[in-house]
Amino acid sequence: MDFLHRHIEALIFCAPEPLTTTEIVKCLSEMFEAEVSLDHVEEAIYELRKKYNQDDFSFALEHLGGGYQFLTKPAYQASISILLRQQSQKRLSAAQLETLSIIAYKQPITKGEVEQIRGVNSDYSVQKLLEKELIEIKGKSDGVGKPLIYGTSTRFMEYFGINSIQDLPQPKDFSQPENQIGEEKD
Repeated sequence: MDFLHRHIEALIFCAPEPLTTTEIVKCLSEMFEAEVSLDHVEEAIYELRKKYNQDDFSFALEHLGGGYQFLTKPAYQASISILLRQQSQKRLSAAQLETLSIIAYKQPITKGEVEQIRGVNSDYSVQKLLEKELIEIKGKSDGVGKPLIYGTSTRFMEYFGINSIQDLPQPKDFSQPENQIGEEKD
């Protein structure tokens, strides 16, 4: 039965979302070309949860969202927070952030339109934003040459902690000092 434990570990480890026992049974049954019992899978998961709850491991096998997922134990939250903060500080250059802002507020938009607003070539920034999955290709324009149209992705929403584009701050939300000449007198 130990081989079953290892296969279940591998499946849960690679799944981007919590994996249900039904999904595990279905996958294992197809792989082994034989029916895998739900009881065997549940028993293996019980043993794996016992194993990973020990202090020897920095993560545990948790039951959430109707399935199972490996999660880091709370005792390691501080070090993970530092890593995530350090990674987020180096993620977007000023040019990428500027390009992303234009795409977010003006979407759907072509690269040519972005370049017209920025006044510089945006090939590199658009490419990097596509690689980071913050923007995505939404289709092709009907314009000359049928340029690609870009918009923000769901990863963009996660990255900035918003649920929709309407949650972005509006230009009127930014306070700007009024244009003044000379000194202000009381």
